[in-house]
Amino acid sequence: MSSPCARARWLALVLLCSSLLLLPLGTAVGSAGLENLWPTLWGGEAEESSRAMAWQIVWEIRLPRTLGAWCAGALLGLAGAVAQGLFRNPLADPYLLGSASGASLGVALALALMGSGIGLAGAGSGMGSAGVSVFSGHWLVRLGLTGAAFAGAVLAVLLTLLLARGVQHTLRLLLAGVIVGVVLGAFTSLILLLSPDSMQAMQAFMLGSTGFVGWTACWLMAGVWGLCLLAAWALSRVLDGLALGEATAHSLGLPLAPLRAALVGVLALATGTAVAQTGLIAFVGLAAPHLVRAVAPVPHRRLMLLASVMGAVLLAGADLLARGLLAPQELPVGVLTAVLGGGYLLWLMHRRTGGLA
Repeated sequence: MSSPCARARWLALVLLCSSLLLLPLGTAVGSAGLENLWPTLWGGEAEESSRAMAWQIVWEIRLPRTLGAWCAGALLGLAGAVAQGLFRNPLADPYLLGSASGASLGVALALALMGSGIGLAGAGSGMGSAGVSVFSGHWLVRLGLTGAAFAGAVLAVLLTLLLARGVQHTLRLLLAGVIVGVVLGAFTSLILLLSPDSMQAMQAFMLGSTGFVGWTACWLMAGVWGLCLLAAWALSRVLDGLALGEATAHSLGLPLAPLRAALVGVLALATGTAVAQTGLIAFVGLAAPHLVRAVAPVPHRRLMLLASVMGAVLLAGADLLARGLLAPQELPVGVLTAVLGGGYLLWLMHRRTGGLA
């Protein structure tokens, strides 16, 4: 039996190879299909205009979408590992602090205030910028749906911290996050009930989609991922200490209050950035750390990196399936991740229950 470190190295190699394989596959799958697009790109008899259009599809739509799915998955996987270590709960996910509900409320409020003429187009700005001429000078239009989602996620986390009176008590923070999520979800439902014209546009955000990710969103998510990964790497010692209990963490001389606050900041930034660009995508942040620990139970310094790349591979692969399963129609990637992730967790629960029986 190989050691966890050796298994971790093999897992890292597999995830790296999977990422490199998903990149060309992501540029090949779409409504045009591999058999139609690639001969146009490389065939000598294709017209120049057709070849230019094919390259535009690959470069402006499929490639940033594939890279964006990878980056969003990496952010969610990292946030999931931080959340499970911070709350010492394997069922913790990145949305526990109310960020998802806050982002949904921000998008619903922006849609309601800007009217039914809003569009989710605009691949270069994540979930899109508003295109309502009558509100062209309104600050909400300049903020866009991406900014509204991110602002809502940040405000929800701040409200959770206020309700929990800081980060000193993990259980209180967890309960506050659940309460804030339920209350903000109720407000979102009320806004959509009062503004039925926003329902269809809101659906894309609620179901999760990578179809609106452009190059700007890719660079933004990649930059935030690098920043959050470095911060989480530096804070990994406190997660290892918390895994042994708060008394042990105190005995190691760790200042838990500021370090917890820093971890909450990493969790909020990573989750808010991913949700703002791709909407609500379930189970990626929850399942990625589980999969890593099932293969290689390693300390948090390695776990966070591996869980991040695992989340990236999961979401990039799910996005590929969402495009290809019913082509030329497309499944919402959030629905696909929920089905696959829920099935995996049910299998895991059944296996552990069977082992105890």
